[in-house]
Amino acid sequence: MSEPIRILGIDPGLRRTGWGLITVTGTRLAFVASGTVTSNGDDDLATRLRTLHEGLTKVVSTFLPDEAAVEETFVNKDAQATLKLGHARAVALLVPALAGLPVAEYAANLVKKTVVGAGHAEKDQVGAMVRFLLPKATADTADAADALAIAITHASHRAARMRAATHAAAAGPGAARIARAAARG
Repeated sequence: MSEPIRILGIDPGLRRTGWGLITVTGTRLAFVASGTVTSNGDDDLATRLRTLHEGLTKVVSTFLPDEAAVEETFVNKDAQATLKLGHARAVALLVPALAGLPVAEYAANLVKKTVVGAGHAEKDQVGAMVRFLLPKATADTADAADALAIAITHASHRAARMRAATHAAAAGPGAARIARAAARG
């Protein structure tokens, strides 16, 4: 049997950043922990980002994941809100990268399709499937449930990503660029 891999899923948000940690042993998934890092909406942007950074750093140092996965930014009509979400997402990418973890990124539609089977599933459907796939999961918020879904998605796609990277490295630099582009989706 293979060694368990600890995967940290992160659902970035400026007000609430959800996180969820699972272990994967072969094809078996197991819930470890989940939660939400919350920033104060009355604080200035820099202080809110520092709060997210400190919270995620504590999660990484406490649970010692092997890999991390972060949801890609959903672009909406409010450019200012999208930009702020981008700042929070940068923190979500930076914290595990500073800890030396490989970080994968997944589009929201791919997460929904992987977990629910439909790319435009509702939040309650995602939460229900997370509870089905991880019966012991105790997600305190929808953001934490989404983070667990991101971790599940990474568990589902990580082997294919690793195979593509291995084949690309053997084929040369041009193939490696193509494989990286394909892995980004």
